[in-house]
Formats: sequence, C-alpha cells, structure tokens
Amino acid sequence: MATHRRPRHRSLGGNTARTAATLALAGAATATAFEGVGHAEPQLTPAQVRTRVDTLYREAESATEKYNGAKEKADAAQRRLNSLYDETAREQARLNTARDALGTYAAAQYRDGTIAPTWQLALSSDPDRYLDGAAVAERVGDQQAGAVTRVRTQLREIERLRGAARVELKSLRGRQAELKRQKKTVTTKLTEARRLLDRLTPREREKATGAAPAHAGRAVPAARPVRAHTPAGGTAGNRAAKATGAPAVASNSRAAAAVAYAYRKLGSPYVWGATGPNAFDCSGLIQAAYRSAGVSLPRTTYAQINAGRRVSRSQLRPGDLVFFYSGVSHVGLYIGNGRMIHAPNPSAPVRVAPISQMPFAGATRVV
Repeated sequence: MATHRRPRHRSLGGNTARTAATLALAGAATATAFEGVGHAEPQLTPAQVRTRVDTLYREAESATEKYNGAKEKADAAQRRLNSLYDETAREQARLNTARDALGTYAAAQYRDGTIAPTWQLALSSDPDRYLDGAAVAERVGDQQAGAVTRVRTQLREIERLRGAARVELKSLRGRQAELKRQKKTVTTKLTEARRLLDRLTPREREKATGAAPAHAGRAVPAARPVRAHTPAGGTAGNRAAKATGAPAVASNSRAAAAVAYAYRKLGSPYVWGATGPNAFDCSGLIQAAYRSAGVSLPRTTYAQINAGRRVSRSQLRPGDLVFFYSGVSHVGLYIGNGRMIHAPNPSAPVRVAPISQMPFAGATRVV
C-alpha cells in the first residue's frame, strides 16, 4: 500500500519570488495610475476658465432671479398668513364676547326657574303685571336667539379663516422649499466659479472676468448728466447726442432720476439677492434706481420686462431697461450712446458697459 504523504509547501524563492514581486509592483503601479486618473482635473486655459465662469455666472443669475421671485411670493404668503392670524384672533375675541352674553342669558333663566308660563299667569297675584313681564321675557328670548345665531356665524367664520390659514401655510412652506433649492443652486454655481478663478494668476483672473479695479467704473467718461426729454428733442436729439457725445436725453424726469441714482452706485459690489442701498444684484439695482425716482417695479427680470412699454433697440433712451439672454436673466439700465449701467456678477462691481457685450433680448420703457 502506498504511503500517503502531505505535499510539501515550496517556498517562494528564486525566479518564482521575483516574478511575484514584479507582478505585485506592476499591480500597485497600475492601481496608482488608475487612481490618479480618477481624481485628476483637466488643466483649463484662461480662455476656457472664462467661458466656464461666464456660464456658471449666467446659470447662477438665472437661479438668483428664480430665488428673488420665490422670495417675493413667500413674503406675500407670509403677509397673507399673518393677516389671517390677526383676523382669526379678532373673530375669536368677538366669539368670546358673544359666548359670555349667552352665559348671562343662561344664568338668568336658571335663576327664574322653569315654571310654565300658563301656570305663572294663573298663580300670579297681578296678571297684568305678569303679562308685561312676559313680553319683556319674550324680547329677551329674541335677543338670546340672536346671540346664538351670532355665535354660530362666528364659529363658521373662524373655521373658514383657519382653513384659509392652513392653505396659506402650505403655500408658504412650498415657497420656502423653493427658496432653499434655488439658494443651493446659486451658492453651488458661485462656489465653483470662485474655485476656477482661484486657480488663475491675478492678471489671468482679471482677463477672465473682465474685472477692473473698483474705481474703474467711476472713471468711465460716460458719467455725464442725463437730461429729461423735451418736445423739441426726441429721437433726433438722441441721434445728435450719439454723434456729438453730448448728454443723452431721458424719457422724462423720473427716468433721468433713475439714471442719476445708478451713476451714484457705480463701484457698489454685486451680491445676489441684494436690492441696495450698498450692494445689488442686476434686477435689484434696477428696482432700487426707480424706487429712488418714486416708481415701483417688480423684483425679477422676468416681471420687469413686462412692467412697461416695449421699445426697439433703435429707440432706446436713458432710463430704459435693457434685457439680455434668451431666458431674460440679466438686466441693465440704459444711459445712452449704446451703454448701460448694470450689476454684472460677483467678480465685478456695478459699472458701465456696452449693451453689445451680451446677447440683447429686449427693452422696456417703464415711465
């Protein structure tokens, strides 16, 4: 019978050990190479960074306008909810008063007893006096019935108000959720834009964003006074202004006042969601400029473009609102000579710029 022996384990020596080590090192190198590929970011040129940052800023601005619209609606819903709460409280106070009156009637009936009116008349020592008293009691009963009716009406009204408040509260919570979503979108886009810009040198960053020093906006030679329109001026006057460099003519004194306000805000920082007085987003600057002139405008670009009469590009006058991009996500205030004042993005302050700088979407004259 053959003897069964356990096979001996051969040590990894010589060529076998070397082969195993080589394979291990190759595997480690391959893994490292794949890992590096998985986490490496492509190196973008300054021009590519500029293109990407411009896209991020447009997307962030679009989300900002949606945020502004949602906030406007949320604020309105909050005001309606507060009004409903106040009205409910007043109605509750009236209900409590009516209930107190009912309690007084009930207590009076309890003290008077429950003897039937016929027996009270039969047993009365003075029937004539009793009949007079019965007439008064009947009137009191009518008052009690009226009080009961008022209580029932007030209860129904309170329930209606509470129902309306529940609906408004649900609407408010939806608006607040939308605010949160849009805020996250804005901050994500702006964070990515900052991260890309931080990879550039100061000179490359200035070239990528078109940003100039804060005083540069004030140094633009367009800061001339803007006159209000007079019958003798008109479009011909504007053409002459373009040809001679003379002050452009605004539609009226309120448009001129809005332009003057915008000039005073040159150099102010862009802050998304801001409406002044020291920082603005694009539509916030427009709203603040016309508010200073006594004109109330909607909060968002989407609403502002419909806030007045549409005008063509060739008919523009200082004070007109000029809109850009297919989604109408950016707005500026026209100041004449093909230029506007606008709040560009977080990398650049409020400044003067040519309206040819962005895709023109339309214009509105609000006054």
